[in-house]
Amino acid sequence: MAKSDTEVVRYTIAHRIATITLDRPEVLNAINPAVRKAVIEAVSDASVNPEVWVVVITGTGDRAFCAGNDLKASNAEAKEGRRQMGPMSGPEKNIFEAVLETYKPTIAALNGLAYGGGLELALACDIRIASSDARLGFPEVGLGILPGLGGTQRTTRLAGRGVASELVFTGDLIGAEEAARMGLLNRVVAPAQLMETARQLADRIASRAPVAVAKAKASILATQQLPLDKGLAFEVDRASEVMTTPDRVEGMQAFIEKRKPVFTGQEPRPARATKRKAKH
Repeated sequence: MAKSDTEVVRYTIAHRIATITLDRPEVLNAINPAVRKAVIEAVSDASVNPEVWVVVITGTGDRAFCAGNDLKASNAEAKEGRRQMGPMSGPEKNIFEAVLETYKPTIAALNGLAYGGGLELALACDIRIASSDARLGFPEVGLGILPGLGGTQRTTRLAGRGVASELVFTGDLIGAEEAARMGLLNRVVAPAQLMETARQLADRIASRAPVAVAKAKASILATQQLPLDKGLAFEVDRASEVMTTPDRVEGMQAFIEKRKPVFTGQEPRPARATKRKAKH
């Protein structure tokens, strides 16, 4: 019996950390329409849920984080005339945009292979941690297609043109240690330590001022879209915004008092309107 939309992805919240788990181990957690829908819904909830300060995305089992797009489902959709094989758009693209565009920090915990769209999903996250037995790659060219959901763009930005060209043109798979040396992964850990490491990192991020983290994330993402002068101006604007937050006041006061700050995540206070004197 096929799993329902709510069963193919598990979404849990604990200690300010939302965990989104792709749960189709029988097909290496491949992405089908139900997975796309469920991930988008989970990320959308995490984005507006005040109880969530960090998001971790992983897969079920010890074989795969995500094997990419479910080709059987794609072929079925193509036969029904709902889509053409090749570069994806619409709801298929939105799963990656949802992960990239949430202002909450995201961590991909790669518990196994990350192929094609699975690697693109990891690259859409802010931070990537992988188990030492994980393997990564873009096998699309062997199918007559290409990684068209951020694979060429984000790989090039993270690891450079040469690395991206070799990975994409050959379709070869690489190990986690090699991927880390290339700059595609932040760190590699033993399989048994993966989720604990991801949660520890998420805990550290969640202990910081969430509005400041969100503004910092926006500034980091802006480097991919803006020239340096405009990026610096964008950064100054975001830094100015956090100066009006209650968390900035709390953080400074806690530092002076040599205690741990208690952040609330309240948004910047609106600027007070200045009254103009009436002209006579």
